[in-house]
Amino acid sequence: MNVPMTFVGISGSLRAHSRNTGLLRCAARNAPAGVSFEIADISRLPLYNADVAEKDKPDAALALVEQVTRADALVLACPEYNYSLAPALKNALDWLSREPGNAPLEGKPAAILGAGGGMGTCRAQYHLRQVCVYLNLRVLNKPEIFANAFSECFDAAGDVVDGALAERVAGQMAALALFLRQLRS
Repeated sequence: MNVPMTFVGISGSLRAHSRNTGLLRCAARNAPAGVSFEIADISRLPLYNADVAEKDKPDAALALVEQVTRADALVLACPEYNYSLAPALKNALDWLSREPGNAPLEGKPAAILGAGGGMGTCRAQYHLRQVCVYLNLRVLNKPEIFANAFSECFDAAGDVVDGALAERVAGQMAALALFLRQLRS
């Protein structure tokens, strides 16, 4: 019996025509049957500050915590900035990790994909995997998605237009759904 699943995508890029957010839109279009897919908006999330978090948590942080808590799995779109993960993605994870008991993230399955330069975002994804170990996220090992953001795989709006890349993203979403089912059993 296939129980419905909710995947939440978080893009580390805040750009309007981000290829990384385009990968998430592709993942949403190609999610397996029974999977609903939401893309979190982290554009209004302030930099993590414990003083602010303890006094009056911002609405953007509350909304992200609620959305990720409801999610069965995460899909992290990881741009590469200076050989590492983008600050926006790290900041979102920092806000989420400061909840009591790491509640929104603890043991949650996650997939990582990314679009960047000639090597995709492989260096950033490996750094993100290290962060995920500390957060106790259960990261899907394969398939990996490293896309060239400057190729003809994307249109001017940042959307995936290459059938082979869309197929790889669909394969990763199917693998994440299977991984989640295995963890649930």
